[in-house]
Amino acid sequence: MFDLLYKELRLAAHPQLFIFMCLGILVIVPAYPYGMVFLFGCLGPFITFTYGRETNDIYYTALLPVTKRDIVKSKCALVVVAQIAQLLLSLPFAVLRLGLLSEGNPAGIEANVAYYGFGLMIFTIFNAIFLTHFFKSGYKVGAAFVLAIIPATLGVLAMEIIIHFPRFAWLDSVEPTMMVRQLPILFFGLAAYVLGMVVTCQISARRFDQVDL
Repeated sequence: MFDLLYKELRLAAHPQLFIFMCLGILVIVPAYPYGMVFLFGCLGPFITFTYGRETNDIYYTALLPVTKRDIVKSKCALVVVAQIAQLLLSLPFAVLRLGLLSEGNPAGIEANVAYYGFGLMIFTIFNAIFLTHFFKSGYKVGAAFVLAIIPATLGVLAMEIIIHFPRFAWLDSVEPTMMVRQLPILFFGLAAYVLGMVVTCQISARRFDQVDL
């Protein structure tokens, strides 16, 4: 599996995937809707899967001495690496922002603990729909993306809107006590992401087994 993931990163990944991974640094930009970072994390895999369709990457990988399930696992692993790397790269800039900018973010939610928890949930929703639909055929990447990006976008909008209700104002805070209160959201998002990717990979592999290449 390590060799397959290495192949995905070196051959299958479109250069824009790495560019979108680096866009996590946007959390340091003042007055920017940080929810867009998660949508970029969805666009990267879409462009890479489209690139793979045009270069017949699925067919090439199937010619290697690996099973169809290994192909699915490697693609899922690539998506996970890209999305988690994006979040990890953003963390130092989120911390740096607290020291550089004293005012809040008028454009939306702060890059706080709740923000990352919501982001993991958004990634989970996108991955579950995108990957399971893509592996029904192994090439219909556009249809899978449209089906997945709509609920992901709605999730981002919900995250950005809910903080404007006084009852949920604590979700937009960067005060230490409030961020401790936000920890359950982060833990739930992390658990949902891990469990969601396991289930998504299993369903995708089962569907891809039925595809006649």
